[in-house]
Amino acid sequence: MGTYDERPWLPLYADGQPHDIEPEFTDALAMFRAAVGRNPDGDIIRYFDGRITLRELDELSDAFAVGLLDSGFSAGDRVALYLQNVPQFVIAMVGTWKAGGIAVSVNPMNRARELDLLLRDSGSKVLVCLEGLYRDVAAAVVDRTEVATVITTSELEYQARDDSRILGGIERIELPGTVDMAGLIDRFRGQRPPSVSFSPDDTAFLTYTSGTTGPPKGAMNTHGNVVFNSQAYRQWCGLGQDDVVLGVAPLFHITGLIAHVTLSLLLGAPLVLFCRFEPSMAIETIRDERPTFTVGSITVFIALMNAPNAERDALASLTKIWSGGAPIPPSTVTAFSAAFGQYIHNIYGLTETTSPSHGVPEGVEAPVDKASGALSVGVPIYNTVVRIVGDDGEDLPPGEIGEIVTTGPQVVAGYWNKPDETASAIPKGALHTGDVGYMDDRGWFYIVDRKKDQINAGGYKVWPREVEDVLYEHEAVREAAVVGVPDEYRGETVKAFVSLRPGRSVTAEELIAFAKERMAAYKYPRQVEFLDEIPKTVTGKLLRRELRTREQA
Repeated sequence: MGTYDERPWLPLYADGQPHDIEPEFTDALAMFRAAVGRNPDGDIIRYFDGRITLRELDELSDAFAVGLLDSGFSAGDRVALYLQNVPQFVIAMVGTWKAGGIAVSVNPMNRARELDLLLRDSGSKVLVCLEGLYRDVAAAVVDRTEVATVITTSELEYQARDDSRILGGIERIELPGTVDMAGLIDRFRGQRPPSVSFSPDDTAFLTYTSGTTGPPKGAMNTHGNVVFNSQAYRQWCGLGQDDVVLGVAPLFHITGLIAHVTLSLLLGAPLVLFCRFEPSMAIETIRDERPTFTVGSITVFIALMNAPNAERDALASLTKIWSGGAPIPPSTVTAFSAAFGQYIHNIYGLTETTSPSHGVPEGVEAPVDKASGALSVGVPIYNTVVRIVGDDGEDLPPGEIGEIVTTGPQVVAGYWNKPDETASAIPKGALHTGDVGYMDDRGWFYIVDRKKDQINAGGYKVWPREVEDVLYEHEAVREAAVVGVPDEYRGETVKAFVSLRPGRSVTAEELIAFAKERMAAYKYPRQVEFLDEIPKTVTGKLLRRELRTREQA
């Protein structure tokens, strides 16, 4: 591994000029068409034992687009994708673009209230849905929305392996009033929709914020956003057509959409999917398919380390690993490297930055801040300007903590039908992230925490991340989440929720003493509660709000 100073091509801003890249395409559909033209018979999706080539994906998405148009779909209409990591997600996404539409990604863990909110907010005319999710959730919702057509499909399509750890118990379901996706494609296969193109400012996706601090909002990720950050991943991570992408992030999430789907479409490289993440099966898949690159939350890599078949050579092919979406304790990076010999590069971005705005470059190890113990999230990627600002909106010097404000070609135009929220969060194209951090004197950035998660303990500011990172250093701790809870004397005090590694034990008193030895007196947790699992979003972000709500109940 090199160091930052050894890589002079990095965007250091020392001369005021970031390292730029130029977009190669105006829209994501043109990007896909170019890949088809280069290597039509190359695999683009591998799903258990199934294979789909670029030529086949082109034909399948053509048929899907023709089917949409036949149902009355118009340019600019929205198609909601309520799916797991299955090939149909990619087919429907590309097909939606070919019909001139906008894809709306929906978390398959959403229940009726959440699905209703997203369908109403997006005004989706079509819902593409797994059969089980329609039966259990969507059937009770769609009649209250603008959805005119429901297209259903199954996890059992496009493969024959039927791995019981993921697909056990799933059966095909007869669903009157819905359109079977396989039947729709068979009906129109061989037909091509009218040619369509987009400008860089046209919306490609609506991706909904995770809602960790409030109701989800639909970020309008444009074709220009998508093309730019797909290229940024390719060049930042040193990727090419010979790479194989492992799809561990949920495809509905911005990481999965860009770092898995559209990156694969740009490269023309295979995307390995297995419906849902299961650690032991994921390790077997890595052995079989030999993927070279992935991006996932740190909880994915923690799970791989704790899998029963986690042998040292299991991840030998996976030489290009990045992690984003949730904070990374430095101790976890060290433990993973010791277990598998692979370094986890940090990467940072938001739904509103269409995945990355910062990253640790390939072959470089991120520094750890000596004072806070925080692992750097990297440096700004191409064409991106990042400022640290104080409460007065003025820029802060290196080392000072403030809000991260990002400007660049990956920043979304705004939130769907929410002009006030757009004006507040993205004034003049500058995204006020709500994340608090600082930049060191070499240009490395560090995330301290979310502004709303700060704990005020007797007038002292405590950032949960710092406490969590210390707790992760204890050999028994698998996951940790820290929140402020009411305290009669201090106003707020620090409480840690902890899950333990299999076969390990520790008492609350021992953990409190462990942290007390390593932190200022006002920071260490006064309370520890053990949970089997820490509540998280499907992308691995800690749901501190849910933990605080538990304490107030």
